[in-house]
Amino acid sequence: MKIKLKETPEQVELIKAIGSKDPAVSRPALEAFAAFIGPVISKVLSQLGTASLIYRDAPYDEDSNPSMPLDLWYDQGTNYVQVWYQTVAGGLPSSVVEGMKEMKFHTYHLDSAVSFLKRYARHARLDVVSKAVERMGQEVLVKQERNAWATLLKALAEARTTVKNGAGNDVTYEHVIDATTNNVFQLDDLNRLLTRARRINVSFASGTPSDYDSRGVTDLFVSPEVKEQIRAFAYQPMNTRTVDGTAGTPAGSSTALGLPDNIREEIFRASGTQEIYGIGINELLELGTAQKYNTLFDTYYTGAVTMVDANDEIVVGIDLSRDCCIRPIARNADTGATFTAVPDDQFVSRQDKTGWYGSLEEGRAVVDARALVGLVV
Repeated sequence: MKIKLKETPEQVELIKAIGSKDPAVSRPALEAFAAFIGPVISKVLSQLGTASLIYRDAPYDEDSNPSMPLDLWYDQGTNYVQVWYQTVAGGLPSSVVEGMKEMKFHTYHLDSAVSFLKRYARHARLDVVSKAVERMGQEVLVKQERNAWATLLKALAEARTTVKNGAGNDVTYEHVIDATTNNVFQLDDLNRLLTRARRINVSFASGTPSDYDSRGVTDLFVSPEVKEQIRAFAYQPMNTRTVDGTAGTPAGSSTALGLPDNIREEIFRASGTQEIYGIGINELLELGTAQKYNTLFDTYYTGAVTMVDANDEIVVGIDLSRDCCIRPIARNADTGATFTAVPDDQFVSRQDKTGWYGSLEEGRAVVDARALVGLVV
């Protein structure tokens, strides 16, 4: 996050007024600057972080009671759906069965406070004030990302979809599959992941949905180590069968052939690739063995695939074309901003300090886990 204040005469005078020892001068300046930085941080937060790629905003007026009619999101033949959300910031995401009715969102406050010595303001140190504003936004962003991914990973870990097979019997699919070869990500894994996504995305009649062109996965979120293996596609063999087309012994052991030359050369020239099969590749430092998102998923997951945080890692596939992840966010009725900053009134004159307190009210909910799939590598 980078915020820089322009060194205009008006800005300089405003900052100097903030540092004034006269409360009648400093207080109005603090309030004016707070009114200015609130919408700025709000806009920056909406553009940063990975959660902003996944969650769709559902704004509501502050001090109201946000809700969503679930029957507009689902065409399933059952009378209930499963929703994952947090009741408090930083809490364990819950899986709640909701009927076809108005679902009340659980929201929470995320806040931050920054302060600095007034003498920096009196000397018009715009760099110090800029860093203070950056710090406020960064602290809120870290909390947003943690809560958003905790909810998403909990939904993926518990997701199970039951469909009818050709004989009319129920078949339950986990949304998480295992890699073909332990600790190795290859095209065969992605191919099988796309098949799993297709199988769990059925219509209410257990047939082909109307949005047939949807692949079920538009983006993958991977660790730097998995991205390293993707770059290795340029020189590593990829096939899982022998040259005559039969399975290797054991399966996946014969890897004599590589990708087509033009694809390998493209990966080599670009020092990697940002998409495979038209699916975007997004690299997260929080994913990977013993990393915090990986540890979260390992804590939540109790399915059939073996997952050990110290040795294995999760690759997350998401269909971003669907409204599966919702972020109810409170907005100011007057300004339309979702982040509110106000002068921090905890300081007394003898401290010669000043600062701001900022907060927003939001929630995170996954209302359709069929858009989530995972691969344990």
